[in-house]
Amino acid sequence: MTFEDAAAAIAAAGRRMDAMGWVPATAGNISVLLGADRIAITRSGRHKGMLGPADVMLVDGQGASLEPGARPSYETLLHCGIYRRFPGTGAVLHGHSVANTVLSRRAGAEVRLAGYELLKAFPGGPTHDTEVAVPVLDNDQDIPRLQAALDALWDRAPDAPPGYIIRGHGVYVWGADMAAATTRLEALEFMLLCHLEEGRHTR
Repeated sequence: MTFEDAAAAIAAAGRRMDAMGWVPATAGNISVLLGADRIAITRSGRHKGMLGPADVMLVDGQGASLEPGARPSYETLLHCGIYRRFPGTGAVLHGHSVANTVLSRRAGAEVRLAGYELLKAFPGGPTHDTEVAVPVLDNDQDIPRLQAALDALWDRAPDAPPGYIIRGHGVYVWGADMAAATTRLEALEFMLLCHLEEGRHTR
């Protein structure tokens, strides 16, 4: 994939996420892996529903800008951490929906999703008759420290989760390419919204 192709895929994903209400204001970030040490990622402070080629930049595998003076998303290191940990990942999406924000503020160490038809969208979920735990990590403005907490979590539970949520902040998902990552995000957000509504109506 060329940088131009990656930028177009990122812009299309941004428009989709914006239309769904998952990236308000300048929230969220989106990336595509172009090679072992090249990642195309949204620039900091850009509205994801109005992205163009100039709103995407290149960083290396450690999150350092490959464009002098350019500033990538503040959470670039979290994207790098996913690419390092889960070989075969080609795209990462981060969004801030109402459902993932509210649920994570109420949750403990995870949000458990069970019995939903869309669990089939996750690896290892051939039927709805399964349960998935989505990890919830406390928000931390020290991104290297947050990444260290994620690495420790994944070391204890090496099976890849469908994504993870930063408490009160937003969700991260990934996939082999942008289409796979978007499918996973849509499935997860639908189930999180159902989970939120279910809790609201059973009180």
